[in-house]
Amino acid sequence: MASYHLSVKTIKRSAGRSATAAAAYRVGERIECQREGRVHDYTRKHGIEETFILAPKDAPDWATDRSRLWNEVEASETRRNSVTAREWELALPSEISAEDRSQITRDFAQELVSRYGVAVDVAIHAPHREGDQRNHHAHVLTSTRKLESEGFTTKTRVLDAAKTGGVEIEQMRGLWAELQNRALERAGEAERVDHRSLEAQREAALERGDQLSAEELDRDPELKLGPAANSMERRAKAMAEREGREYKPVTERGAVVHAARQARAAFREMRARLELARETYGIEREAGQGRVSAGLAALRAATAKDRDRERNPDDFRERLARVVGRSRDQDDTPKQEGHNYARERLKEIMEKDAGRDGQAAVHKLDGHSEHDLGEDTGREARKPSVNERLKDVLNKPREKLEIEDERDQEKEQEVEKDRDIDRDPGLSH
Repeated sequence: MASYHLSVKTIKRSAGRSATAAAAYRVGERIECQREGRVHDYTRKHGIEETFILAPKDAPDWATDRSRLWNEVEASETRRNSVTAREWELALPSEISAEDRSQITRDFAQELVSRYGVAVDVAIHAPHREGDQRNHHAHVLTSTRKLESEGFTTKTRVLDAAKTGGVEIEQMRGLWAELQNRALERAGEAERVDHRSLEAQREAALERGDQLSAEELDRDPELKLGPAANSMERRAKAMAEREGREYKPVTERGAVVHAARQARAAFREMRARLELARETYGIEREAGQGRVSAGLAALRAATAKDRDRERNPDDFRERLARVVGRSRDQDDTPKQEGHNYARERLKEIMEKDAGRDGQAAVHKLDGHSEHDLGEDTGREARKPSVNERLKDVLNKPREKLEIEDERDQEKEQEVEKDRDIDRDPGLSH
């Protein structure tokens, strides 16, 4: 499932960091820092898919030389606590191609150049070999000063100021969500991302009457693991996979995150089943089935939902036909007289149930009464439980359910006629 992530961090000298070291690490290259007199060599770093530099049109020629670029950034800052660079960390959708991931990252970087006049150095990273293989991401490192023809000039205070910084970053967050959603749409994916807070998304869902989405969004933001805990959990997952056992979190934070993700996955599965049931009910009603028959078909569709994630989503109607006991090739084929496939399947399931209740239900499906089983009179006299009443409904023959449904429809039509008569202004009472 596509998820949204955009974070903005700063590279500060007061924290012992430098722009040259940050750039070398993210792109996996060797850069000699002239200010520090140190060499930052990360040429052995793996997992870097693509790197590129974008700069304003009137930037000097040396702007495309990574080592020169970041040494010029360091030289332009003179204070001990200077902020030398800003990093935009982006999560990339795994559902789209590598080319599309590269393009939307480039579009985002180009917007930073056009909007703030800064130099931008981009590194697209592949998922960690021991981590989640959907974790494609990009590191977008920018200067904190405008790059003009004479070099680095004024600071980008619009991103630093308390009044304007949050607004600017929120607008860029919205742009990043839009770029991802366009790419997902082009790829034919139904998933979409949203840059807004959970609370804002929940309020929007309630405004449009989507109670189910509002319930899903009524949760706390996911806890951040941090580098140390994340590394420990990655190793635990890899070990569990090698040993063929279920993964169990090894840190307290990992346990909280794992439980939250499992809960969200269960909710998404429930929602998918509900949507399938609604779609099934609508199709069955359009095909002329009664409410009860369509409801049973929807129930079967929800409980027999195909969990194969690699199946083509375009074959929904074919999956639906298999769920309700039909296929496109057999739509016009006459069915065996007197044979009810749903009842036969239900009988097979009930035969596996332990206890006398299960045996009684199967016995009813075969056309016998409760007296044939030797039920005592005490049980017959008591009020049936909810479970027993549900079984009685499921055990009714399909033909009887359809007859009852037709009777309900006739009653509704009679009531409507009576209402029409009452509303006739030509009649006196």
